[in-house]
Amino acid sequence: MSDTFVYYAQLVVDGLAQGAIYALMAIGFAVIMGSLDLVTFTYGEVVMLGALAGGYYGVAILKLGIWLSLLLGFAAAWLVGMFIDVVCYRRWPGGPPEVWLITTIGISTVLKSGSQVLFSTEQEFVPDVMDGMWEIGDLRVLHIQVLIIGVLFFLSASLWVFLGKTRLGMQLRAVSMDKTAAALLGVRVQRVMTIGNAIGCALGGVAGVLLGAYYNSVFAIMGGVAGIKAFAAAVFGGLTSIPGAALGGLLLGVLENLGVDLFSSGWRDIIGFGVMIIVLLIKPSGLLGRKGAEKI
Repeated sequence: MSDTFVYYAQLVVDGLAQGAIYALMAIGFAVIMGSLDLVTFTYGEVVMLGALAGGYYGVAILKLGIWLSLLLGFAAAWLVGMFIDVVCYRRWPGGPPEVWLITTIGISTVLKSGSQVLFSTEQEFVPDVMDGMWEIGDLRVLHIQVLIIGVLFFLSASLWVFLGKTRLGMQLRAVSMDKTAAALLGVRVQRVMTIGNAIGCALGGVAGVLLGAYYNSVFAIMGGVAGIKAFAAAVFGGLTSIPGAALGGLLLGVLENLGVDLFSSGWRDIIGFGVMIIVLLIKPSGLLGRKGAEKI
């Protein structure tokens, strides 16, 4: 293999690992969007709290190992999702979306500011959870990169089975399509919305743990960028499609890596969001989204 081919193949491999984290965040965001029919502003802080719980306390402090730390991040983000549901959504069932939107902004600010008070704004070190690499010629694939992509595929497959093969999953899909019709069929819409929000938040928590493990650091203000990347990837692929959200995250990671190589690190976000804008101008529903299709 030529040096140029290996070099750009390495960029793609690194971008796929980074994009797999974006994809997992985007899938969680899409689940929440489908359940609530609402863009939430708390998602970045959910990712951050999952990273602190699983990445920092699980890996660095309690030394639980990566698998138990992922479960800890999942559980912590699930509980945060339940808290957000009680504060933001359950008090005004069926209320105007503006109320829900404003309360998510308020909760986001509380979670972000509270985390800064408790943990400061300094980065906390997360030790390596997996050493070693595979070498394919001159191409290097880190074990942690394979772990990240494997977690993405496992959770995506699990979500697909849940939504397509279980009663609760089918109820969640029905609620995402038409809440009124689902209620007339006997579905407990509020309960299903609560579970959908919790599942989406839990996936974001897992992504936060992987983010901390991959970059060896977590910090209290990381949620702002994480939330924007999750939203961008979901919109890029199509908010109405979980496969689209996953594809959007993977492509966003690859495009960012290639953009940094071609220009500089300062262009990372410009290239990713610039391509997203171009895609939306050409196809407003995103790469795999379809107008009028079910949301999850």
